[in-house]
Amino acid sequence: MATSGTQRPGGRTERTRQAVLHATLDLLAERGFGELTVDAVAERSGVHKTTVYRRWSSPDGLVAAALQMGAEDDWKAPDTGSLEDDLYEIAAEVVRYFTEPALKELPTASVLAAFQSPQAAEALHDFYADRHIRMAPIAERAVARGEIPSGTDGDELVRAVCGPMFYRLFLSRERVTVAEARVTARAVAVAAREGAFTGSAAVVASGDSG
Repeated sequence: MATSGTQRPGGRTERTRQAVLHATLDLLAERGFGELTVDAVAERSGVHKTTVYRRWSSPDGLVAAALQMGAEDDWKAPDTGSLEDDLYEIAAEVVRYFTEPALKELPTASVLAAFQSPQAAEALHDFYADRHIRMAPIAERAVARGEIPSGTDGDELVRAVCGPMFYRLFLSRERVTVAEARVTARAVAVAAREGAFTGSAAVVASGDSG
């Protein structure tokens, strides 16, 4: 039996949630966080603004909830049979999402929203934490194939291969292509084979950087 305010998946409550959160993502991509309003989301979604205010209360709440939908998808880590190729697919996906005209507005706006809203920042953190969990098999499979040593930190592998892409995209504002993704994936795979991301090495590197 459904509790108050909820219905089975696919019911009216879920349809309302989906309509509101997809409208939020559409407007976030179009206008950015600074121009996002609850009234605009209500109008775009066709849901009465009283309902939207009552459930999400503010643009911060709307964006946080919308970003959390990322954990509901069926994304899986690549499984190419090669560590370098798996890492390349991850880095190339970052490049495509943030550079292709049909895709880039929403992920870019989501990152920028995280700098303006603590709730959005927490939601974005949770999104990437979920992605890290899903990418754990990349390191596990590479260890099983004998490509990298046991104890390699899968999270550090992901950070190492994605970090240069985000640096170019958001800090140096350089052009970035899948060619850079290939170079970075190759470099990270070589470093991983040498044990650069094993537990002790990762701790030392973190300490040096701080």
